[in-house]
Order: sequence, then C-alpha cells, then structure tokens
Amino acid sequence: MFSSGDPSLCFPNVNNSCSRLFRPRSEAALLYTLLAFVSLLTVMLNLLVIISIAHFRQLHTPTNALLLSLAASDLVVGLLVMPIEGLRYLETCWLLGRLMCALTPYVSYCLVSVSLAHMVLLSVDRYVAICDPLLYSSKVTVANVKIWISLCWLFSLLYNGLILKDHLAQPERFSSCQGECVVVISHLSGTVDLFITFLGPCAVIVVLCMRVLAVSVSQVRVIRSQTTAVAAGGALTAKRSEWKAARTLGVVIVAFLLCFCPYFYPSFAGEATSTSQSYFAMLSWIMLMNSCMNPLIYALFYPWFRKAVKCIFILQILHSRSREVKLL
Repeated sequence: MFSSGDPSLCFPNVNNSCSRLFRPRSEAALLYTLLAFVSLLTVMLNLLVIISIAHFRQLHTPTNALLLSLAASDLVVGLLVMPIEGLRYLETCWLLGRLMCALTPYVSYCLVSVSLAHMVLLSVDRYVAICDPLLYSSKVTVANVKIWISLCWLFSLLYNGLILKDHLAQPERFSSCQGECVVVISHLSGTVDLFITFLGPCAVIVVLCMRVLAVSVSQVRVIRSQTTAVAAGGALTAKRSEWKAARTLGVVIVAFLLCFCPYFYPSFAGEATSTSQSYFAMLSWIMLMNSCMNPLIYALFYPWFRKAVKCIFILQILHSRSREVKLL
C-alpha cells in the first residue's frame, strides 16, 4: 500500500528528513504577506532610484553613479535574498536543493561586501568634494567612479568565493538531515572577514566623515565672517549644498552601520558564524532591512529624488525631452 509518509517532516518520504515547524494558518498567512510586502517594497523603491538616476541627464554625477550601483545591489537583495531567506525561516526547511544552498549564501555575502565598499567610496567622494573642491571635478569623474564600482564588484565576487570555497564545494557538509542548508564560517575566517569587510571599512568611513564634518563647519564659519555679501552669499550657497549632501550621506552611513553591526555579532563574540544559530535569522533580517531604508532616506533628504519620482508616476519620463528636465 502507498504511504504518504510523515507530514511533520520536510520530506515525508525521506528517512533522514528534518522536522518541519507547523504554524497556524493565520500566522503563516500574515508572515508570508509581510515577507511579500517588504520584498516588493524594497524592489520598487530601489527600482525608482535606478530609473531616476539612469533616465535624467542632470543626475549623471559621480556621487549618483555610486548610489545607482548601491540601489542595484539593494534591488537584488529584495528580489532574491529576502524571499529565499524568508522561505528558509518560515518553512524551517530548505526546499530549494543543493545548488541553491551553495549559491544563495554566496550571493548574500557578495552583496554585503559590495554595500560596505560603496559606503567607503561615498565617504571618499564627499571627502574630496568638501576638503579638495577645486580638484574634485578632475579627480572624481563618472568614468573613474565606474572603474571603482567595477573593481568593488569584482573584488567582492573573488573574496567571498575564497571565504566560502568549502561551502561552495560541499554545501551539505554541515547539514544533519535532509532539509537543512547550514553555512558555517570558522572563528579564524570570521575574524579575518570581520577586519577586512567591516572594521577596516568602518574605520575609513568614520575618519573621513569626521574630517568632512570638521572642514565643513570651518568653511561655513569662514564664509559667514566675510563682509562681501554677493561673493560670500554665492559661496555660502555652494558650501551649504555640499554640506547637505554630506549630511544626507552621513545619515545613510549611520543607518547602514546600525543595521550591519549586529550581523557581525558572532565574530565580535569570538564564535563561529553559523546560519543554524537561533539568533542568526534576526541578525540577518536587521541587515537586510537596510536595503529598504536607503531609498526612504533619499526621499526624505533629496529633493531631486522626490521630483524624479513625481515625473515617473505622472509618466512625464515618456516625453521625448524628459531626460533634460531640471531636478537640481
């Protein structure tokens, strides 16, 4: 007689199957709805950033090229990482097979590294703009920034391939039963990774931001002390514009650090990093939510983003000369 197996298992007809956590239907429906909403919101918001910067010619600046690449990274988080990680923790079973078990952590780790690298580049961009404004246009060009962005993505792919080479080769080596996808990074590798992809970049970011803040305050005080109203007024307006840009990116960086610091808790605590740890899901989702927060910060602090979104929603971007619309 045919037997359907034990329904409490991830794979009822497999003897070595993991157990499945059953949730009440109403709870499961609520959690899946929340997951779909957050993922869709993250994708839509970052898609608006990408369309805005790519379409409007006035927004083709070095700083916005970095924001465009960062938005592309965040869009992948919302499109792939959030749904897969949500499915893992809601089902408490890995149902996507061996190949996806190998690739999913790799993609997630790459996006973490890319985001950190972009924060460093944004800090450098603001540092040069504030501290060396006369040479900014020659040192920081869109072409140069595109090269650095490409190097960030390439380094991330190679570095995380090295960190996760054992997992990529044997994705099921730490699984105790069928229906698990466990990633374990040793304490030594986790410590090295902590310094290379977190503490080192964070130190650079903090130092540059403090320097930008000190120089900005000093420049505004000097301009305000001048008596030539017209010249000083024009310069003050320019400096205020740079200061507002630096302040907005400062908010982005602070939000980024607040979301990413908990993710590295195991390394700080001297433990191996494992996706099977009870608190890992919470740390992971705190980090992932940063991908949804960035466009919201742009909407609050960047008038050009709000204007661009308005043009998109009223379909003004379909007009032949919409690329030349003035947003700044």
